[in-house]
Amino acid sequence: MSSLPPARGTHPDPAPPGPKARRFVRALGSEGQSLPEVFSSVRLAPEGSGWIRRFLSFVGPGYMVAVGYMDPGNWATDLQGGAQFGYTLLSVIMISNLMAILLQALAARLGIVTGRDLAQACRDHLPPALNLVLWLTCELAIIACDLAEVIGTAVALQLLFHIPLLAGALISAFDALIVLFLMNRGFRYLESFIIALLSIIALCFTAQIVAAAPPVAEVLAGFIPRAEIVTHPAMLYIAIGIIGATVMPHNLYLHSSIVQTRDYPRTETGRREALRWATLDSTVALMLALFINAAILIVSAAAFHNTGHQDVAEIEDAYRLLSPILGMGMASTLFAVALLAAGTNSTVTGTLAGQIVMEGFLHLGLPHWARRLVTRGLAILPVVVVTALYGNHGVGTLLIFSQVVLSLQLPFAVIPLVMFVSDKRKMGQFTIGTPMKLLSWGVAGVILLLNFKLLYDTLMS
Repeated sequence: MSSLPPARGTHPDPAPPGPKARRFVRALGSEGQSLPEVFSSVRLAPEGSGWIRRFLSFVGPGYMVAVGYMDPGNWATDLQGGAQFGYTLLSVIMISNLMAILLQALAARLGIVTGRDLAQACRDHLPPALNLVLWLTCELAIIACDLAEVIGTAVALQLLFHIPLLAGALISAFDALIVLFLMNRGFRYLESFIIALLSIIALCFTAQIVAAAPPVAEVLAGFIPRAEIVTHPAMLYIAIGIIGATVMPHNLYLHSSIVQTRDYPRTETGRREALRWATLDSTVALMLALFINAAILIVSAAAFHNTGHQDVAEIEDAYRLLSPILGMGMASTLFAVALLAAGTNSTVTGTLAGQIVMEGFLHLGLPHWARRLVTRGLAILPVVVVTALYGNHGVGTLLIFSQVVLSLQLPFAVIPLVMFVSDKRKMGQFTIGTPMKLLSWGVAGVILLLNFKLLYDTLMS
């Protein structure tokens, strides 16, 4: 039996916890749970009802996390990468997605085993000064993410309904009301909303790939990594933007929290089953994100790189050119509809992640609705200011810059996560093995090296 104590739920573990484990979860109780209003609220299919029904009980958190891997920031980096460099950066999308699958599995493990999300674990075990730095860097990442999401949503509203960009940015702020409404109905309603919009995005890009008819051999060759990605400064800048847009730092905080919405038994057996299904859920969902990210770059490469439009960097330019180049009247509309669905989805999950981060690091005692409005307000104010200053010009540059900021913030989330799940004093029998430790630290090292390379190139230029 594991030495870890259970998070308070409907299936208490009768084994007494050890003193070190008690310290790790010392704040547990209704006030110490992550998202206490939905903690352990999703009932599971009864045991013996079949593995499919059992698995479907756990499906949902992975797709909420996958939202962050196909938000408008991804669109900016994928569009520019495809237009400038053809299919070459498909390998970066694939590698960064594999990194994301690993890191999200570790985040789910931390949440399921300890009953603490990543922000709470940092507050429990790291010095206050370091926690303050981690909280500030995470808030910076959320602001950078919101910059991409809000601008993307505003651009989609402008393309579809001719709403001014600033007005569209303000309209996107009402996603906090969507979260409040759906969360009050039940966490499953929020998950269903997210999955429905993801399905719309997937269908839109499936149609566009069929219309683009890219050469299969060139697409497959693009998944093979090339040295020029690292040696070519412009290509490296886009590549790091893709990594920042794909491996979203605040998604690690989000996933470690929302996996705890399932009413699994807080026992060793219950945790092992929850880990198995949660990992499968996020892996399948992130493969969908891989398809969508690759589809954006493939459509961009087929439509722009090979037709003399390598300078396409703005979403508006892509929208204007897609239909005439692909010879499909609905191509531009499908592009804008998918962008609106992606922006709405990502602002909803971004709002939830902001709440988790603020509650976890600062342990605030505000009502749930007030916390959501505060975290959303902190993130969206800079977005409105930037949108008002830049307007329709330089949106693509802003989006890519926001993704590079996310990439630079990644080590501040990845390193504590790997430290916690590698520590036997905290994870007990659920500590990751040596091969997984080496792989996880290798991923963290790659992220650090790429960031240092980007900073060096930026300073030297």
